[in-house]
Amino acid sequence: MTTETTTTLYRPVGPAELELIRQSGFREFPPRLPEQPIFYPVLTEDYAVKIARDWNVPASGAGYVTRFAVRVSFLQAYTVQEAGGRAYREYWIPAEELSAFNAAIVGPIEVIASFGKTEAG
Repeated sequence: MTTETTTTLYRPVGPAELELIRQSGFREFPPRLPEQPIFYPVLTEDYAVKIARDWNVPASGAGYVTRFAVRVSFLQAYTVQEAGGRAYREYWIPAEELSAFNAAIVGPIEVIASFGKTEAG
């Protein structure tokens, strides 16, 4: 039996996005809003923590770091982008390709850190 290779990615989210992820059974990310043409999963936990803590908390009162596995075969169609330096690496997934990205997630989306005013559960 062959098991497809996955890689671990991270996504910082605010409370509204986390609620939509929860509603999906922690299986997918919600569609992007019209003003959000790109979905940005990041490559390191440290980068996700920085965004959740420094951007999501001031913007919405809370920030969360999610972790999930994605099939490498799906990601091969995309180039890793640097957003201000080597420590800030992410994929740029066009909004119209988010459902295909969600289909390439293997297993649940996990919440691994929270910042600001967060609720348990």
